[in-house]
Amino acid sequence: MLERRALTLCLVTDPDLVPEGALVDTVLAAVRGGVSMVQLRDKRASDDVLAAQAETLLRVLRPLGVPLVLNDRIDVAKRVGADGVHVGQGDDSPAIARERLGPSAIIGLSITSASQLEAAHLGPADYYGVGPYFATSTKPDHARPLGLDGARALIAGARRPCIAIGGIDTSRAAAVRATGAAGLAVVSAICGQPDPERAARALLVTQQEVLA
Repeated sequence: MLERRALTLCLVTDPDLVPEGALVDTVLAAVRGGVSMVQLRDKRASDDVLAAQAETLLRVLRPLGVPLVLNDRIDVAKRVGADGVHVGQGDDSPAIARERLGPSAIIGLSITSASQLEAAHLGPADYYGVGPYFATSTKPDHARPLGLDGARALIAGARRPCIAIGGIDTSRAAAVRATGAAGLAVVSAICGQPDPERAARALLVTQQEVLA
């Protein structure tokens, strides 16, 4: 079951940015800094490898009350008992995810256009990942960046809470949150930093300043 506060700061993991064997330490450091939800994303990992990573993360995150969702891999999420999944436009639909994972699972859906948003309103997603706000190197094949105004227009028409994603760092966090997003999702702004805890805290503080 999704609690809105979980959307405040979502860490999306990237195996190219996190040294081998450092996944748990990086995630826990980020959580200490204020990360409220973790999305495990590794497009190249086998089901068994991803399941092992997810099980390890669940053991440390669940006692802390931090949800773990898997990117796309619905079957692996069901296998390990993850809190949910985040699916893209080319993945299995939120309806399929809901059917397989049940009514209490957290289901997120990527939205990059007004037409996608309109179609999403008919589905069971709990939240939308809106973006990319800006160009980002962590997903070279991303859709055309929305920019602040484009994202604001999408969020204004959304019937679910939205997480902003795509090229977001501390210098942009305030302007991004001001577009109406319920929170931020970041990759390199935490995973690519020498001190993930400090990076997460800076993103959280910047958001709080906007909302004050």
